Amino acid sequence: MKKLLLLATVALAATSLPAQRLVIKGSDTLGAKLVPQLAEAYKAKFPGVSFEIAAEGSTTGIAAITDGTAQIGMSSRRAKQTEASAASAKGVNLKPTIVAYDGMAVIVHADNPLASLTPRQVEQIFTGDTTDWSAVGGAPGKISIYTRNTSSGTYSDWKELAMKRRDYASSSQKMAGNEQIAAEVAKNRNGIGYVGLAYVHAAGIKVIAIGGKSPSKATVLDKSYPYARPTFYYTNGEPTGEAAKFIDFTLSDEGQRIAEQVGFVAIR
Repeated sequence: MKKLLLLATVALAATSLPAQRLVIKGSDTLGAKLVPQLAEAYKAKFPGVSFEIAAEGSTTGIAAITDGTAQIGMSSRRAKQTEASAASAKGVNLKPTIVAYDGMAVIVHADNPLASLTPRQVEQIFTGDTTDWSAVGGAPGKISIYTRNTSSGTYSDWKELAMKRRDYASSSQKMAGNEQIAAEVAKNRNGIGYVGLAYVHAAGIKVIAIGGKSPSKATVLDKSYPYARPTFYYTNGEPTGEAAKFIDFTLSDEGQRIAEQVGFVAIR
């Protein structure tokens, strides 16, 4: 009887052991689809690990590493010098790890007759220089612009790669994530926006070629598509513990297969 009681006590203790908890914050591009799928695959291998994933924009991911509120910060852009300096002032060393490549696709309503735009036309649309579709060869109609919010790395990357660092049109509407942009463009025949490759198959939208190039694995890797970019995990120096193991899993063959299945381009 004592032996059975001892075994039961040991079993209860084993089941009540605290799980390893990995907090990951930042980019919606990474955090809405890819990282949750990686986390599920990781938990299947290591059942004792739990995840807290908050996808609220790259700025929040970098800030979380600086503040020590996450072990991994997701970012679709590189940290700014001001962010690196703020982190350094707190004794934090922002270390980036490229986890996948992405292409920012220009999307319009599925019924929009346009098939392509030039980079110059894209710049003019998103800065507000061009306000009607007829000016770029489309059917007449006032252009509705949908962008990410200011905490988004994609918001910053788009200004850098597509707009020559110019300001967005004052009429542009800021969305919380890629899925929201796709949903709004799908409802608006005059809508235009940009999303990561993982979101180009949403219903009611179509991808516009830019300068004759469409975003794809090949054009992202050879950088012939103008809006290609890497995506990152940020850590405080060299990652350790569960964070290091999860990053290794992301970079493994299995992790990179998941990245490609979601719609990203593997790093090798």
